[in-house]
This record gives sequence, C-alpha cells and structure tokens, in this order.
Amino acid sequence: MSPVPGGDAHPLEGYLLDLDGTVYRGDRAVPGAAGAIAALRARGRRIAFLTNKPLHSREAYAEKLAELDIPASAADIVTSAAVLAQHLASGTPEARVFAIGEPPLLAELERAGLVLSDDPREVDVVVAAFDRTFDYRKLDIGFQAIKRGARFVATNPDRSCPVDGGEIPDAAGVIAALEATTGRSVDEVVGKPSLLIVGAALERLGLPADRCAIVGDRLETDMAMGRAAGLTTILTLTGVTTREALAASRDGPAFVIDSLADLPALDVRLAQGAAA
Repeated sequence: MSPVPGGDAHPLEGYLLDLDGTVYRGDRAVPGAAGAIAALRARGRRIAFLTNKPLHSREAYAEKLAELDIPASAADIVTSAAVLAQHLASGTPEARVFAIGEPPLLAELERAGLVLSDDPREVDVVVAAFDRTFDYRKLDIGFQAIKRGARFVATNPDRSCPVDGGEIPDAAGVIAALEATTGRSVDEVVGKPSLLIVGAALERLGLPADRCAIVGDRLETDMAMGRAAGLTTILTLTGVTTREALAASRDGPAFVIDSLADLPALDVRLAQGAAA
C-alpha cells in the first residue's frame, strides 16, 4: 500500500467501490474483499457499488455479491444502464430508443418508461453499450438511425472488461464501429468518468464528494472521474492497471493499494491523519 506524491489525507465517511477488477474478477472475489468491506461497514462507512458494465440488473449484481459473502441490496448498486435509463427518461421521456445491448439494459430502459424500437425511421436515440451479441444487423440499424439524425449516446467508454484470465472487449468497440461508419462522434457517455454516474452514486450514499473515495482499477475512468468530482482517489492493482502504466501516467491517484484487502488499513491511516 503506497501513497502517491501529492495525496492528502481526508476523513472519509463513504466509499464508492468499482466491481470488475476491484471487488471481483469474473466469478471470483478478490482475496480479502469480503472481509475488507465488512470491516469498513463495522466502522460506519457507507458503501455503494459502482459499475460501468450494463450486462446485469442491479438485482443480479446484488445476488452475485451475496454469493461472494458481501451483503448488498439492489439499492446499493449504481450501474451505467440504470443511470442512462433515468437520464433519458427525465430528459426525453417520449423518445424512441434503439439500444445495442443485452436484455438487462433493454429491461432498464423499459422500466424507466422508454419505448424501444428497431425501426431506424422512428428512432430518436441510439444507445451503444457492452454487447456480446453485437452483429451487422444491430450496426446497420444504429447506423441508419444516426444518419437520419438520431442522438447517439453510450453507457460506458471502457475498451475492455477484466475477467478471470484476462480481458474481453467492452463498449468502446461498439462506439467505435458506429463512429467510424457514420462519421459522428458519440454525443454523450453516462458511465464513468461521467459526472452523471458519480452524482447518482453520491446521492445513494447521502454524502458530499469531499467525504467519499472512489476505489477502482482504471486510471481513465475511475480515477479521472474521482478527480473531476472531488473524491479521494484510490487505485487498486487487481484490475487492468499495472504499476508500469501507473508510473507512465501524468495524473495518478491519491493512493495506491495492492488490493481491496488493504483498504481498511488505509481507512485507519486517513482517519488518523485527519484527526492529527
């Protein structure tokens, strides 16, 4: 566990924890993660789980965490899919949406009251997401709708998703395919590092940004969002970021831990530093 030069100690009351690469990899919890989260909760720290991955419902994420001995409710989970659905429903409730995504994303959009369509002549918004069933048909519908003037938004910008044994392609590939073929850049991305998703997570915790930390494995999403939002930034090395990548980065996190198992000790140090 090591501080990065320039990291300041702050009293923390809440933690936003990334999931893939931070709490677990694939179907396996990071060693010590369950105990670390239990220790933080025992100290009264508020915990919310934050993920860019739109492949599961909030209920399914809560069930997965419970199976890993980490108690959680659906209300504890903030996903890019849920944030996008609420964002579209509040801003353009009458919009017809074509989503390149898997069933849990479609269900979130419908649950928010949005109407789904695969007719590019009537689509108002095209959503690009992590989709393991992405094919030419979906690309063509999205292409035709965007060329007709549809708004182009995305759940998350991640290039890859960490899994047991490596990584798999994420939403950036879908975004890139639409951008390359239509000549249009994505209009908005709501997942990390967007302030939309961190705002939803802070609302869940009921705490201001300066009393919270983001713990994640990505410099370009988790840490970039944390800096922009005024959170304490804590990078864990159990995901995609290596020490070599960290050393080459211009904008490092405030703190670096080897894994989530080290977080309770850092929490104690921060509390002691704040009290000094």
